Parts: sequence; structure tokens; C-alpha cells
Amino acid sequence: MHFTQNIKLLRRRKGFTQEDMARLLNMKRPTLGGYESGVAKPGIGVLIAYSDFFKVSIDTLIRIDLGKLPDSQLRQLEQGNDVFVRGSQLRVLATTVDKNNRENIELVPEKAKAGYTTGFADPEYISELPRFSLPFLPDEKKFRTFQISGDSMLPIAEGSWVTGEYIQDWTSIKDGQACIVLTVDDGVIFKILENKWEQEGSFLAKSLNPMYEPYLIPIIEIKEIWKFTHFISSAMPEEDVSVGEIMKSLKKLQEDVAVLKDKG
Repeated sequence: MHFTQNIKLLRRRKGFTQEDMARLLNMKRPTLGGYESGVAKPGIGVLIAYSDFFKVSIDTLIRIDLGKLPDSQLRQLEQGNDVFVRGSQLRVLATTVDKNNRENIELVPEKAKAGYTTGFADPEYISELPRFSLPFLPDEKKFRTFQISGDSMLPIAEGSWVTGEYIQDWTSIKDGQACIVLTVDDGVIFKILENKWEQEGSFLAKSLNPMYEPYLIPIIEIKEIWKFTHFISSAMPEEDVSVGEIMKSLKKLQEDVAVLKDKG
């Protein structure tokens, strides 16, 4: 149980003394000191009081060692983004930091995708990925870069490097948001999402390339979601080429061929 060290950590991050905290929670300072030292065992009322004050679920306060989380995730918790509070499963991200405790951006190349599907939550695996930093991205958010394959997101070319911001609260994803999604069956995919969380417990995944039909991804099949931030590509876009129109024409041609085959 990590309650004692967690409440001490959260108090200190807010700059409160034990006296301050005791006054805010309407308890005596020696009592609060007993909870922080582990001498006193908190009842359910005390757990609720701490949970309400810090906007962190009781489950998180008890089960998760917050001291092992990077600063970016602690800030998300302090902003009220605890996934237990929002009614979903706890997702603690495996990540790396530089010598100044700032988040790195890990790079997941095409050849590493298969391993990432099983190793995404393994700190040792994540620590072996190439990593870098970009000065124009905010320090308080977590980013990761993935190399995409296939032509489903044209005009973003195959082999491009797509960077995404880690999303802990999936209910916040808006319709039409491009995201990198780690799924159980399909591994890492890059799609436009339509949020059907409340109605169907899933996301509708769409491609920019109209040759590919949309499909539903159940929430239980998703491991991670990264919101699209930018991409880097060595491929120059061709001038005055309407990819959408070309793909629609090809799709229509395929449909016509299928009809002819059925008639034959």
C-alpha cells in the first residue's frame, strides 16, 4: 500500500506544510502526521477526504507508487485526469526521461512495431528505443513518434514519422481527430477517429484514403491512444495531384469489376 508516501508527495508538490494540510482537511496536525508516517491507519472517511482534495481516486492513492511516475503524469493527475476517477482502467505509461528529468520522445520504427505491441508497458523495452527531443513541444505533455506503413493515410506517405501526444482520458477525443492507436489485433495503426464511446463502447476508425472502409475498434481492444501532433516525411507531395479523386475512381472501377463478375 502506497498511501503514506503518496499523500506526503502530493502535499509537498502543492507547497503545503502538515499544518496547512491539516487545516484544509479539518483534522489535527498530529493525526495527519500519523497518516503520513504510517503510524495511523486511515478510515474510509479520511480516504475520501484525501481523494476529493487531490482529485485522485482512492484506488490510485493506495495502489500506485506516485513517486515512480514521471512529472508529466503527476501533473495530469493533479489536473484531475485520474483515469480511475473517470471510470476506466488505470494506464501507467512506461516512459524515459533525460538527465534533467524531462520526458524524451521515444522513436518506434517500422521494424520495432511488432515488439512494441507486446512491450509497450515494459520499461526495459521502452528504454531500448531510440529517443530524442524537440524544443517546440511542451514539457508538460508526453509525446512518442511512430513510423507508419501502408497507404491508408495518403497523402501522408508510407514511411513517414508521425508524432502523437499521449492521451489518458479517451473520452476527450473529438470526432475527426487523427490518432495513433495501439490495438490488440492490428498493432499500431494511424487513423481518423470518431468517438462512439458512450453509444457503442468503441471508436470508428477512418482512413484518409477512401479505398479503405471505416471500421469499429472496441474499447477493450485498445491499449494506447496518441493524438496526432505532426509528421516528418522525406517524400515530396506531387504537384496538382488530387489523391482523393484518384482513389475514388479506382474504388468505383473495383466495384464495377465486381458487378461484372457477379453477372458472369
